[in-house]
Amino acid sequence: MSSLVAALALMLVIEGLVPFLAPAAWRETFRRIIEMRDGQIRFIGAASIAGGALLYLFVA
Repeated sequence: MSSLVAALALMLVIEGLVPFLAPAAWRETFRRIIEMRDGQIRFIGAASIAGGALLYLFVA
C-alpha cells in the first residue's frame, strides 16, 4: 500500500511541474484538448493506460 501512495505522490509532483513551470503552455494544451472529439480523448487515455501497463510490466 505504501508503494501505491508513493506512486500517487510522485505522479502528482510530475503532473504539477508543467503548470508551475509553463502555465501558458499548460493552458494552450488544455484548450486543444477541449477542441478534440470524445473518441480522440478516449484513444489518448487508452494509449496512456497501455503504455503505463507495459512500462510497469518491464520495471516490476
